[in-house]
Amino acid sequence: MVTSDALHELRETLRKGQQTMADWRGGELAVSAVPGAGKSTGMAVAAAIAIANFNLHRQKQLVIVTFTRSAVSNIRKKVSEHLKNLRLPQSSFTVSTLHSLAYNIASTHRELSGFGLGETKIISESLKQKLIRNATNIWVKENPKLYDLLLEGKNFDGEDTERLRRQTVLRTDVLPSLAREAIATAKSSGLSATQLREAEAPDGGDILAIAAGLYETYERLLRQEGAIDYDDMILGALRVLRNEGVRKYWQERIFAVFEDEAQDSSPLQTELLEILAQNPLEGKNLMRVGDPNQAINSTFTPADPRFFNEFCDRCNINSQLSTLDQAGRSTRNVMRTANYLLHWVNHSEYAKIEKPFRMQRIHPVDAGDPQKNANPEPIGKGVEIYMPNAVDDIEHEITMIGDRIKQLHDQDPKLIMAILVRQHNQGRFVAESLAWLTKEHEIKIYDVEQSDRRSRVPMDMLAILQFMERPHSPDNLKSALEVLKDRQKISSQQDLNALASNPEKFLYPTLLDPAISQLAQETQAKCIGLLRAKIELPLYNLIPFVAFTLYDEEAGLLATADKLGDRLNQQLVGSYSMQTVIETLREIVESENFEAVEDENLEGRYMTGGQVTLISLHKSKGLDWDVVFMPFLHKRICPGEAYIPDSVKFLGDFGLPEVIRAQIRAIVHSDRLPNAEEAWKQCNYLKQAEEFRLLYVGMTRAKKLLWLSAAQSAPFSWNTLENRTENAAICPAVTELARKFPELVSW
Repeated sequence: MVTSDALHELRETLRKGQQTMADWRGGELAVSAVPGAGKSTGMAVAAAIAIANFNLHRQKQLVIVTFTRSAVSNIRKKVSEHLKNLRLPQSSFTVSTLHSLAYNIASTHRELSGFGLGETKIISESLKQKLIRNATNIWVKENPKLYDLLLEGKNFDGEDTERLRRQTVLRTDVLPSLAREAIATAKSSGLSATQLREAEAPDGGDILAIAAGLYETYERLLRQEGAIDYDDMILGALRVLRNEGVRKYWQERIFAVFEDEAQDSSPLQTELLEILAQNPLEGKNLMRVGDPNQAINSTFTPADPRFFNEFCDRCNINSQLSTLDQAGRSTRNVMRTANYLLHWVNHSEYAKIEKPFRMQRIHPVDAGDPQKNANPEPIGKGVEIYMPNAVDDIEHEITMIGDRIKQLHDQDPKLIMAILVRQHNQGRFVAESLAWLTKEHEIKIYDVEQSDRRSRVPMDMLAILQFMERPHSPDNLKSALEVLKDRQKISSQQDLNALASNPEKFLYPTLLDPAISQLAQETQAKCIGLLRAKIELPLYNLIPFVAFTLYDEEAGLLATADKLGDRLNQQLVGSYSMQTVIETLREIVESENFEAVEDENLEGRYMTGGQVTLISLHKSKGLDWDVVFMPFLHKRICPGEAYIPDSVKFLGDFGLPEVIRAQIRAIVHSDRLPNAEEAWKQCNYLKQAEEFRLLYVGMTRAKKLLWLSAAQSAPFSWNTLENRTENAAICPAVTELARKFPELVSW
């Protein structure tokens, strides 16, 4: 029996806001937490106290659900430690991702799930892309009239070259992207293809009809594979729980549900948790914890902060909303600038449709807070803003950052530092520019994006070898060109669809064919070099050759390619041919079971003293460092603007995937369905709102010092650094911060 003194002592380890979680005694509770408020810490203590208060055990458990597998491990460890100290049973709770919980329910009652009685496989992301490509090709054959409408588009003169180009754009880019968006957004919202088709769209419904057809075809192929995707797990669990007896069985076993990172949930995920939390005797026991201001996945996943905001507002009416607004992470000036960013954006032109942020300010913790080193003393002013008049160009900017890193490291070699970037190519530029810190001063730069690039080596190899095998396939040529572009071996300032639309003319033009540009000639030479290698080199040398072509002297990538080559050699002894190599590579990519070569033990790799971590803004969420550098803060990237490539403008002044996303969002919220132009504008606003939230997330990673900068001269596109924009417009939020806090501006 746990004493009340022991529980009181555990509760006292929390600050005031967190204690509202520990005081939960059943019912619904929404917890909206600012960055650094310790929501996971509060949830772990609240879980242990709830287990003690309600005498939970294996047959009556607390279920904790979170977003990622790493978060599952983290919170499980915290709760287990508390239960161990309280001498309570470890079997009284479970922690899982939402998808694994759903799959457990669905597979336990397979006959009700709709999965069928045989073995059901969960398709990998690469296999899903393959099914989407196949669904696209089938849809084109089955819907010639709709396809011809798309092909005609605007200003079509019937010229064969343009027709081929448009066909390539539609088949390899537009339709697969439209299918991906429609499938993910509709499925996660519980909408069927029929419901999409029946929605009354103001533009005549062509886009919804195309999306519905692609969705339907994909589902057909998925069933033929005997497979399900991640959204099917949720749908299968919900089908199971429609059965009254089974629903009662699960509800009796689950006393309550605690959800972390609730801002990233989709409507179906929320519905599943609410059903499970509905206890027949106690009512609904559901605690949802999140921060809508850190919702940074909504433009590329079905998550939408609007759902969690609505839950918070509903709970607030019943006095069931707790706002954790005290944070011990950052020094005061970091909090001041983050708070002002939130306030300014919500009162700017970027809040016309809906406010990007929930109005909640970050406050410092009280004196005597239980957290050690809460709200630490700043390094210098705590925030340093470098405007374009102090930074000539991106080379000057990164030199300034390097010098500042060296200075800070000399003052305190144990400082934990990070550079946060928005785009992969920015990270590559930073890593190359700061290599001198490692060579001359032994300050390690840990490039997280390079580690990610290594995991893509099998995909790169597959794309290049498929092109070598069948170079006259537009799909194969385009895939190879995209790999070469991503690895910066060819210029991105060219229309890859135009090059890939007629492979024979591009690779082997005759004297009668029109001349191509200098950039296209360089790309052509690179492709022909690959094809010559296939003829001139022994087959077992192709992997090393392609590796050196793509990765130059990037040691980690070359080592990963070498490991991949060894695996192919061992696996294909006696049957080594181009066909078997490609087939084996495809299996490796689809099963996603190839681990890249890492330089060191991965434990704690992102936050090591004396190291500078180079990481994307998206991956920085949930982490923090003593010093955070955020360079390249230009308006073109933050907040940016929805962009339509010239290659797809024949379809209209909008992107089809963005249009379908906005239209499905309107169906889900029972809003008026926007036409294509209105939907495009809505998506632009939502994208800009998310970019500002991403900026906010980055700023709130800093404990002692935050650096914000933008150079006067910056690349128009980070794919090609040579093409510069002089007097590049700075992110408007940073301009406002400099105006509001002139004392933080460094010259």
